[in-house]
Amino acid sequence: MQSSFAVNEKVEILAEALPYIRRFHNKTIVIKYGGNAMTEEILKQSFAKDVVLLKLVGMNPVIVHGGGPQIDSMLKRVGKEGVFIQGMRVTDAETMDIVEMILGGLINKEIVNLINRHGGQAVGLTGKDGMFIRAKRMLIKDRENVGQWINLGQVGEIEYIDPSLIKLLETRGFIPVIAPIGVSEEGESYNINADLVAGHLAETLKAEKLILLTNTPGVLDKNGNLLTGLTTSRVDELFADGTISGGMLPKIKSALDAVKNGVKSCHIIDGRVQHALLLEILTDEGVGTLIKSES
Repeated sequence: MQSSFAVNEKVEILAEALPYIRRFHNKTIVIKYGGNAMTEEILKQSFAKDVVLLKLVGMNPVIVHGGGPQIDSMLKRVGKEGVFIQGMRVTDAETMDIVEMILGGLINKEIVNLINRHGGQAVGLTGKDGMFIRAKRMLIKDRENVGQWINLGQVGEIEYIDPSLIKLLETRGFIPVIAPIGVSEEGESYNINADLVAGHLAETLKAEKLILLTNTPGVLDKNGNLLTGLTTSRVDELFADGTISGGMLPKIKSALDAVKNGVKSCHIIDGRVQHALLLEILTDEGVGTLIKSES
């Protein structure tokens, strides 16, 4: 028999969640799923349960997933080495085939199956479905040669996202699970950074929140301390002084752009924490860094 203390503690937790459930009812929450949360079994299970619970209490979670480690593993199996420039994967035609196989096939269907096993109704998509993510080839500035641009191959930048397919799935009770693959008007596939897709999708859907799961506690200062609350101007300063660099660049840039373009808030949270989504959305104390607008 449970002690009265344990029962009261559970009641307090449920009562604490109620105002958040009310506030975010029928609101869209875009979640970028990646890192350890995608590879450790106990974290995969807790993530799926969290997503199903959010849907059942009336929220509309939309999942965008990555898969970098799995792609790297497959590339090694075929004798190719992953190459990154400014946090972006260089993608030739052979690499693109592997990206589509791993992201659009293996990983996407695993996530869909996991959510469905826990009582959800997930549907797997890539941006090629209905051509809802239109993309073009991305060129990035060469930092070592002024005025020069670097061609990353079949790496895309988003031209347009058509929200109608996602909205239709939401209204029918489904949970969209999206692999970050775009398509050009001519039908060419493009590998797009998952953080950028999540951010752009959050803007397009006018999401209440954008949540990015990471393998760190959140955004850290130069001394390794967690920065729990940031404004858009403070994030700009962290870019300028080099505090935010490397693989965090596209992640925080997508968060910053989303908040500047109408998303209420962005949360960079520690995906290594079990039930990190519920802790961030339904409790007073989150598990990462909150980025919000100046107002």
